[in-house]
Amino acid sequence: MSADADALLIERVKRGDQKAFELLVIKYQRKIERLIARMVRDTDLIQDIAQETFIRAYRALPQFRGESAFYTWLYRIAVNTAKKTLVELKRDPLVTESARFSADDEDETSRVENELSDGETPEAVLASKEIAATVNAAIEALSDDLRQAITLREIEGLSYEEIADVMNCPIGTVRSRIFRAREAIAERLRPLLDTPDGKRW
Repeated sequence: MSADADALLIERVKRGDQKAFELLVIKYQRKIERLIARMVRDTDLIQDIAQETFIRAYRALPQFRGESAFYTWLYRIAVNTAKKTLVELKRDPLVTESARFSADDEDETSRVENELSDGETPEAVLASKEIAATVNAAIEALSDDLRQAITLREIEGLSYEEIADVMNCPIGTVRSRIFRAREAIAERLRPLLDTPDGKRW
């Protein structure tokens, strides 16, 4: 349904309807900003890179043939734009707390932060916060490729095929990167969860 709606909007944009593109921007802006926030250190850059992403997408839209989903295509532009910006600024693409939490207040790992629901003890909330912080630290410590793959899979919910398309690599490489990322995260979580060696969780 969403893909069909995107296709209709894209056709309208190709016919010169700028309002249709504005609707696509509204639909995907927060997701794109959240993705960029996981790649760049400087929160001030997130909106600039997102804006540049949409400008590039608008210019390239006449060449968009619909061979992949629009958001997959848009994510690839966002990733490439963020990487290009970081190269130009000679910065290392690492995530920081401020970038992660200011980019999207609906982020799964931050939602736990300030909520105490019925039946939860302060100890349980503290444990949840500690686990969330450990997961975030583990994601930060991953290499660029592993962090991007696990973010697209676990946070953005893309399929392996879509991630392969966004990252421009074979699906086997995507599977390997996600497996290695999950192993690295599990390694950091084991002490908190009292998990025996040899078991992931």
